Amino acid sequence: MTSTASTAGTAGTAGTAGTASTASTAAGILLAAGAGRRMGAPKALLAWGDGLLVDRAARLLTDGGCAPVLVVLGCQAEEVRRRARLGAATALDAPGWERGMGTSLRAGLAAAAASPAGAAVVALVDQPRIGASAVRRLIDAWHAGAVAAVATYDGQPRNPVLLDRSVWPEVAALADGDVGARGWLRAHRERVTAVVCDGTGDPTDVDTRADYDALVALDILETA
Repeated sequence: MTSTASTAGTAGTAGTAGTASTASTAAGILLAAGAGRRMGAPKALLAWGDGLLVDRAARLLTDGGCAPVLVVLGCQAEEVRRRARLGAATALDAPGWERGMGTSLRAGLAAAAASPAGAAVVALVDQPRIGASAVRRLIDAWHAGAVAAVATYDGQPRNPVLLDRSVWPEVAALADGDVGARGWLRAHRERVTAVVCDGTGDPTDVDTRADYDALVALDILETA
């Protein structure tokens, strides 16, 4: 994995292993289909601020410059549609979402393929403190030539990730069960650009009720 922090030409180097799209816009794909079994409820329906976690995550992609923004739903999809305020984002169903994140990612990529977007930024619904600046940095790396880009925090790869349109079929082929883009990213490390996102937000995810309560308390404290 190369890093945008090393040299100005790093992103271009990553792009030499594939042919990056010439389109200038990046779609946003929000994976929000899970049942939240450890949480005891779908994470998309958890309250966050004056809305839901899914609202906040969709806004992250919109504010980061993605268009279109596609929200992939599964568990209690109709309830999410009824209660969510997704703005310009489009909700879609992932048939077979119960089989894991890979199914949801394939559904999102298939929907994005119908748009003119040349790349897709993939985000998860359960990381409410990631900042829109991280999304913009990934898109900037793509504009500089990256075929795939991963946000890093303290040197560790996390989310979101960006995938050029040219690799979507390969990514979809390896997305299975609870493995989303990770299978492709690990198999093609030489094609991945690490984008330093320290200072843009917090990638901590929400897996349990304790995680959720802690992040809500922290958000209230910082916005008070």
